[in-house]
Amino acid sequence: MTIALLIEEMLIDLGHKVTALAMRLPQGLDLARDSEIDFAILDVNLDGRMSFPIADVLSARGVPFIFATGYGAAGVDAAYGHHIVMKKPFEMRDLADAINIAAAA
Repeated sequence: MTIALLIEEMLIDLGHKVTALAMRLPQGLDLARDSEIDFAILDVNLDGRMSFPIADVLSARGVPFIFATGYGAAGVDAAYGHHIVMKKPFEMRDLADAINIAAAA
């Protein structure tokens, strides 16, 4: 939760509006399906469950996203290897770069 709040602060400092935080997979799936969002950051591990089903929903909707994980690219299933993976902790400038790259793709 603390890391999520730090990332939220970074996003706000970068000029983005954070519409919601999901700490569990079911909540994340609901948000991915029903929310008006233009970008997402997915922690790979949500309370012990992988967030890949959320990634699938976002992909189907055409919503760009990046993964955040303490394991780096090794923590992401190979099927999602074409998405940006941010290794936590990361700097605000790295987050800004990742958002710009993912949004342009």
